[in-house]
Amino acid sequence: MYQGKVVWITGASSGIGEELAYQLSGLGAILILSARREEALQKVRQQCTEPDRHHLLTLDLSQTDTLAEKVEQAIGMVGRIDILVNNGGVSQRGLCIETPLAIERALFEVDYFGTTALTKALLPHFIENRHGHLVNIASVAGKVAPPFRTSYAGAKHALLGYMDSLRCEVDQYGIAVTNICPGFVKTNVSKNALDAQGEPFARNDEDINNGMAVQDCVRKMVLAIQDLKKEVIIAEGLALYAYHLRRLIPNTFLGIFQRVANKRLKSL
Repeated sequence: MYQGKVVWITGASSGIGEELAYQLSGLGAILILSARREEALQKVRQQCTEPDRHHLLTLDLSQTDTLAEKVEQAIGMVGRIDILVNNGGVSQRGLCIETPLAIERALFEVDYFGTTALTKALLPHFIENRHGHLVNIASVAGKVAPPFRTSYAGAKHALLGYMDSLRCEVDQYGIAVTNICPGFVKTNVSKNALDAQGEPFARNDEDINNGMAVQDCVRKMVLAIQDLKKEVIIAEGLALYAYHLRRLIPNTFLGIFQRVANKRLKSL
């Protein structure tokens, strides 16, 4: 399925995006790798299968007015885009009451507006070709909102709603939309998260340290994309149970979840 397909991955310099690059290149995809740091992207490309087949395109999702030009550059590199993986983003660790609105806006600019702006800029290309696949790496936090992540959970909830609505609009053009919601995965997502002052949180949560191996998570993502799944939850343990309980018995779950949250907040 991936042989010869052009896959554009944002947030490709580390974590899930980096691992996607390795696995998809091994399956024969032609990659466009994007993130802010070219040096980090170069290192990822060199570890991909057949590195000379792949392309680098630096971008900053917070600079939404530059993204239409980035789409033109990406299409010009290979002549087409088959799959866009909206993976770039930043998490959050901070109490709502302590987080200035400016920090919340900065997070939404990347996690929501940057992703939707890039998607909107690429849509005419997909519509013209009557072909394309939008893959959005969200989070179980877009389904179950934990404490200490108000803005992040809000942005991921918003992204999932946006993409569900968009799916209804673009199916007529042969465009697929896949929303992927990972649970706890062993990456640096927590270290790179913004704290209440907008600085890196700089340490991993215990849940992240005990999370799913990124290689296992991405293997499941690759299959979900291949199978054109509309939504997939890739989680285990508490994250998976929380998702199902929230869906099946919301009021009971929210009461239990509040008690767990209160204990965690007391330990901060």
